[in-house]
Amino acid sequence: MGRLIRNAASMLLVMTLITGIAYPLVATGVAQVLFPHQANGSLIERNGKPIGSELIGQTFDDPRYFWGRPSATTPQPYNGTGSNGSNLGPANTALRDAVQQRIDSLRKADPGNAAPVPADLVTASGSGLDPEISPAAAQYQVARVARVRHLDIALVQQLVAKYTQGRQLGLLGEPRVNVLQLNLALDGVQNK
Repeated sequence: MGRLIRNAASMLLVMTLITGIAYPLVATGVAQVLFPHQANGSLIERNGKPIGSELIGQTFDDPRYFWGRPSATTPQPYNGTGSNGSNLGPANTALRDAVQQRIDSLRKADPGNAAPVPADLVTASGSGLDPEISPAAAQYQVARVARVRHLDIALVQQLVAKYTQGRQLGLLGEPRVNVLQLNLALDGVQNK
C-alpha cells in the first residue's frame, strides 16, 4: 500500500512540474519570441504609455468619437475579468428596453441621421469585450463625427476605409473596424 501511495505522490509531483511549471514557461517563452506584441496584450501605446488594447473595447460616448459595440460585462463596461454576454433572449423586455435606449442615444447624438441603426451598435456581443464594429456601423457614424469635429466627410470616410480590416485569410470572419485605432487616427488628424 505504501509503495502505491509513493508512486501516486511521485506521479502527482512529476505531472505538476510538467503541466504546472514547465509547459507554461515554455509556452510563454515561445509566445514572447514568436508573437511578442500579442503575448503582451496587443497594447496600443502613445508617448510610451499604454492607452488600450487592440483586443478589448473601450467606452466611447463623446459624439466626437466613433462608438463601439455595447458591452454586457459587469460591474463596468469592457471589464476583462467579467467577460460575458447578457444572456437575454429576443423576447426579454429588458433586452428590448436596452436596445431601444441605445437607439435613442444614437438618434439624439445625430438627429438628422434617418438611416437604420446597425445591429452591432445596439446589441452586446457574447464576450462583451468587442473592440471592433462592422463597416456599416462605422459608416452610420461618419456624418456625426465629421460634423462635430468640423472635418470633411470624405476625410473621415477615408479613415474608416483605412482602418477597415478584411476577412482573415480572405475567408474567415467579417470585415471590421477597430474603434480605438480609428479614434486615435481621428485625434491625430485633429491635432495637425
